[in-house]
Amino acid sequence: MGVLKKFEQRLEGLVNGTFAKVFKSEVQPVEIAGALQRECDNNATIWNRDRTVVPNDFIVELSTPDFERLSPYSGQLGDELAGMVRDYAKQQRYTFMGPIKVHLEKADDLDTGLYRVRSRTLASSASQASGAGGPAAAGPGAPPAGRPGGYGYPPATPGGAPPMPAAPPPGGRPSGYGYPQPAGGQRPPAAPPSGGRTRYWIEINGTRHQISRATLVMGRSTEADVRIDDPGVSRRHCEIRTGTPSTIQDLGSTNGIVVDGQHTTRATLRDGSRIVVGSTTVIYRQAEG
Repeated sequence: MGVLKKFEQRLEGLVNGTFAKVFKSEVQPVEIAGALQRECDNNATIWNRDRTVVPNDFIVELSTPDFERLSPYSGQLGDELAGMVRDYAKQQRYTFMGPIKVHLEKADDLDTGLYRVRSRTLASSASQASGAGGPAAAGPGAPPAGRPGGYGYPPATPGGAPPMPAAPPPGGRPSGYGYPQPAGGQRPPAAPPSGGRTRYWIEINGTRHQISRATLVMGRSTEADVRIDDPGVSRRHCEIRTGTPSTIQDLGSTNGIVVDGQHTTRATLRDGSRIVVGSTTVIYRQAEG
C-alpha cells in the first residue's frame, strides 16, 4: 500500500471524523502530503553512496480561509504529515539530519486552495554533540537545534567534526499548485561519489535523483519512483532499467517518450541521453565509481 494511501486512512480515524468535516476545504491533506514528498525529492542531496539527505523542517503556507479552518488541528495534522514524511523517506532510503517538523502558516497573498511549501535541513542538538557529522535518527518531539539565519541556510559545522553534507538549494521556494519551482539559483549537480562500481542517476530541472535499484519508474503518480508533476506525463509513464547497456521502456503512456530526439517505445541509454516525457526533459547519467 502506498504511503499517501496509508496517510489518508490514518486521517479517517482521527477525532471521530472531525478531520473529514474540516477537510472539505479547497486544500486537502493528501495534496499537502504529496507536496512534502516532492519537496524531499527536489531537495535530496547525495552525501555518499549509502546516504541521501533530505530536509526535515517544513513550513506549509496556506491562504487565510484554509489556515483558519485547519489551524485548530495544526498540531495533530503536523504530526500526521511528519509521520508520512518519515514513512516516505524510509521507502526512498532517505535520511535526515534531525527530527521532522511540519508547521502551518498563514500567507495573505494566497487564494483559497493554493499553498506553498518551504523546507530546510536542521541538525539536531544530539547530532551536533556527538561530533559524528552523520544524519541523526529523526524522532518526534525533539526540538531542532538553534540556527542563525532563516530557511535555506545550511546547518553550521560543529567544531572538529567532518563537514556536513551540503544543504539543498535554498529553501523558501514557492511550490504547490500554481507555483512552479524557479529555474535559477540551483547548484550544478555534483559528480556521483566513487564506489568502485557503475553509478546511475537522472537529472530533472537541475535536481539529481539517484537510481539505487535495477529499475526506476517515472510518472505523475505518487507511486512512481520519481514523480514528475507534469500534465503531459502519465501516472506510470516509463521505466529505466540499468545494466550493460541501460534501457528505457515506455509503459503505455498517453504521449510516449522521446529519446535523443527520436520518438520511441524502447531505446538504449548512454551517459547524457536526453529523455522527454510530456514537457519535461530528463537527463540520464552514468559513471564508473
